[in-house]
Amino acid sequence: MKEKLLEALVLDKNGDWQRAHRIVQDIGNPSAYWIHAYLHRKEPDIANASYWYTRAKKHMPDYSLEQEWQEIYEAISNADI
Repeated sequence: MKEKLLEALVLDKNGDWQRAHRIVQDIGNPSAYWIHAYLHRKEPDIANASYWYTRAKKHMPDYSLEQEWQEIYEAISNADI
């Protein structure tokens, strides 16, 4: 699963939001919810993003999308999932 989550992040970074979204919407865990939230924040669909941040037990950040992407990537890379 970790590989799929990182794949979704790389796809997003390379401009393929749709494929990234398809990957995370089929995974039911907080890390996937966090990516899902980030993707909707990026879209921007703030109401939908807010829902997914809540499911991920995260607060919607007030800093850049690039910074959040890096934060998510590092967290998942270092996680034992």
